[in-house]
Amino acid sequence: MKSTSDIKRTTSIELFEKSKTYFPGGVNSPVRAFKSVEGTPLFIKKGDGCRIWDEDDNEFIDFCCSWGPLILGHNNPKVYSKIVAALQNGASFGAPTRLENELAELILSRNPYIDKLRFTSSGTEAVMSALRLARGFTGKDKVIKFEGCYHGHSDSLLVKAGSGLVTFGASSSAGVPESFANETLVLPLNDLAALRACVAEFKDQISCAIIEPIPANNGLLLQEKTFLLELRKICTENNILLFFDEVISGFRVAFSGAAEYYGIAPDIVTYGKIIGGGLPVGAYGAKKEIMAFVSPDGPVYQAGTLSGNPVAMAAGIAQLTECAQPGFYEDQEARTSFFVDIINTHAKAKGYNFELVSIGSIFWLSFDGKKRIHKAEEINPDMTGFKNMHHELLNRGIYLGPSGYEVGFISSAHSREILAHSAAIFCEALDVIF
Repeated sequence: MKSTSDIKRTTSIELFEKSKTYFPGGVNSPVRAFKSVEGTPLFIKKGDGCRIWDEDDNEFIDFCCSWGPLILGHNNPKVYSKIVAALQNGASFGAPTRLENELAELILSRNPYIDKLRFTSSGTEAVMSALRLARGFTGKDKVIKFEGCYHGHSDSLLVKAGSGLVTFGASSSAGVPESFANETLVLPLNDLAALRACVAEFKDQISCAIIEPIPANNGLLLQEKTFLLELRKICTENNILLFFDEVISGFRVAFSGAAEYYGIAPDIVTYGKIIGGGLPVGAYGAKKEIMAFVSPDGPVYQAGTLSGNPVAMAAGIAQLTECAQPGFYEDQEARTSFFVDIINTHAKAKGYNFELVSIGSIFWLSFDGKKRIHKAEEINPDMTGFKNMHHELLNRGIYLGPSGYEVGFISSAHSREILAHSAAIFCEALDVIF
């Protein structure tokens, strides 16, 4: 079977050449540059339902969904109408609004793990603020982080593992002082021996252990529930706060995220993506005794002019109201499994070293076959398979995020009919690259 002809990119190429004179690398976020999949990034013009169109009028079924927040798809009528209604009253006030209360009530009334929350403008900001809260509440400075989990680009968390079982973090970006990185203890995922050794040595200095309970920024590194339960136990026994970063998994695998999915209560949790309905929002929350430390009630300062922005709050209310409907997440997972099973059955029958790994409505393309991958170091760094797959899918009208380490998302706008059609295209693309 031959590959299809390449899609037209004339306008995207022109726009990208111009954008390189404005922005570093021509983009405002590095992964958008298409470096790992080669070729010119596509400049997107519009989206509707599960489809997007680029500036060359190529049409795609979208499995990126703006990297996760569009769980209802693009341009959802209920979200759109709520945004327009809010805009008619003004875009920003820097003052309290009724909409903040409404979104908070919608979240807190259905979430048994937190009593109060604070809205921010991004997931990175939420994590940065919650980390300061963990240190302020405990009076301790060090943080346990797990290799393969991404928590935004704040300095003390933009670190990678050093060498040895118990290791201080090493800066993974220029501009991050080693003194900041040295407050972060980086451990391998799914490794209780390393965790116990670290806590035994530093327990009186550790404020919190931060983890993506469903690590989905460096492959989909699904953890054993036993590991997460033991992490909860060790944190409790040693007065260490358990910090769940649910910027991706929150409201994606269940309304209350992985905490609800696994039945494990974190001490601090951060959210993002979905609660903005496509607009920039983040949030962090905890029980009231911890949140009492946040200014103006307490000594931990955090502020933001656009925090609780009324337009973003309106979008979040519309989207989460739909997510809160009975059966929403069960239907999401069922349609995702339908899609994944078609592709995996085909790959297995053909003997391809490929599998879609999934949880809830998240999936990841693994070119390691049936090998169970729990740690970042277990991923094959050769991304040739993904690069070829991405190319073939793009030419057949399927859009994925342009990195083999990133996950795909399914929205409620992806019907079974569309998913069956998309799965057939995936199978055809697999036949070509294998």
